[in-house]
Amino acid sequence: MSSEFVIALAERGVYTLLIVTGPLLLLALVVGLLVSIFQATTQIQEQTLAFIPKIIAVFVGLVFFGPWMLVRILEFTSNIFNNLHTVIS
Repeated sequence: MSSEFVIALAERGVYTLLIVTGPLLLLALVVGLLVSIFQATTQIQEQTLAFIPKIIAVFVGLVFFGPWMLVRILEFTSNIFNNLHTVIS
């Protein structure tokens, strides 16, 4: 197993991780920004107001994007298992 192979495998793993977690992170970012704008506008400084909408949005996003995320993770895992002989040697 060469160093190029290990780097390529790690690169595919990080890419898969970013693709899978990206939609949920962007959703949490957008909801957090909207809640922050709402808090600044109304001058409500309640800390739980910032977390509860983000948690709900991430759960809704997980329900919506969950099957797609699972397919991407399973594709990556099956690719590793199918090419296990190149990883071991």
